[in-house]
Amino acid sequence: MARSLFLRDDNLYGCAETTLLVLEKAYGLAGDVSPAMALNGGVGWSGGVCGAISAAALVAGRLAARKVPDHKQAKSLARSMVAGLIHEFKARLGTVDCSQLTGLDISTAEGHAAFLAAGTWRTDCMDQIEFVIRRLLAAGADLNLC
Repeated sequence: MARSLFLRDDNLYGCAETTLLVLEKAYGLAGDVSPAMALNGGVGWSGGVCGAISAAALVAGRLAARKVPDHKQAKSLARSMVAGLIHEFKARLGTVDCSQLTGLDISTAEGHAAFLAAGTWRTDCMDQIEFVIRRLLAAGADLNLC
């Protein structure tokens, strides 16, 4: 499902939106892409934390809150899930920052155009999205949150 959403020729869904939709569907949460719209490209194309990670953090919070009645415990669980994801992502790729992952300043029109033209979003970003999805699904299964 992630590939069919992210690899559309019209670029309708970015990394954050794709990750959010796939994880929400997998966990039976309402599928609303709007919370992730501005997370693509490291939050508003700023080059910060990968949008897939940010979207996974949103899902971790919703999932923990749904399964754990105590707010403080749910928050701790969500943070732990995301911390584990970030640790594994960094171990695999060396960074979580979009600008370093892409090697481009996508906050500029020229940098964003170069990013799209290079096509690495179809390979590298797609791989990162799938990694984040797999990792958060595994974390949820390990914690019996499914």
